[in-house]
Amino acid sequence: MQSSRTGLPGIVAGAQRHAMLFWGYFTQYAKVQIGYRGDFLISLGTSFAATLFQLGFVVVLFRRVPQLAGWSFPEVLFLYGFSLIPYGLFNVVSLNLYNFGNNYIIEGKFDRVLLRPVSSLFQVMFEAFRIESLQEVATGVFCIVWASRQLHVAWTPGKLAMLLFFGICAGVIYLAVFLLLTTVSFWFEDRIGIHPPVWNVIAFGRYPLSIYSAFVQFVLCWIIPFGLASFYPSVRMLGRAVTPEYASLVPVVAVMFLTVAISLWNFGTRHYASTGS
Repeated sequence: MQSSRTGLPGIVAGAQRHAMLFWGYFTQYAKVQIGYRGDFLISLGTSFAATLFQLGFVVVLFRRVPQLAGWSFPEVLFLYGFSLIPYGLFNVVSLNLYNFGNNYIIEGKFDRVLLRPVSSLFQVMFEAFRIESLQEVATGVFCIVWASRQLHVAWTPGKLAMLLFFGICAGVIYLAVFLLLTTVSFWFEDRIGIHPPVWNVIAFGRYPLSIYSAFVQFVLCWIIPFGLASFYPSVRMLGRAVTPEYASLVPVVAVMFLTVAISLWNFGTRHYASTGS
């Protein structure tokens, strides 16, 4: 009996339980958002306007230059659109990571989380959502579809699977990087945290890495791998040739960063000292 609980049946049962919990968290939060429909529509409009503003910069840029380091406007738009998809998915579940130090550590809410028989990380991530960030996913898909038509990209089942696979890997990289930053709050209590400067680095990964210096490329691939997450998958899907070609390393980096981030989270949880409030 014990082996069945710790073997495959136990894993399946655990996955089903967490899936039901996730659905419960999401539906409950969605009901609250619907109850304040005006606030949600304002948030959605603000989020969409910010996305359009950033996208408008790309359009204005290519009105002045025909190419960017050998990349045409449709190619850059494809890269930009692909980067928006995992970014939008990450944004949906990142709200509490961004506010963890203030809401959970300083205000003492993490004590309540630890009393429940569910993973603390699972609870923190899925107690709140940025549902309005799904517009970033929709905008990214629109950019990819438009750019693909201009570039005559044929979307075979294999290429669609590649888009899904690399999109998940990129989303995991975003999540892992910011989870690593979140764990700092276990040892250094700060209401703002160290997320803001790294958040700004995301924009650098939406453009061809070839426009940056070797040092910046290194940082965007191996230190804060937002460029690795978006550039090399886009190159692979577009069929372009770059040297070196790191697309095959994207899932490896995603797993490594997530493993380190979860390990550090668990270490911080074990050494967490209650605020006593």
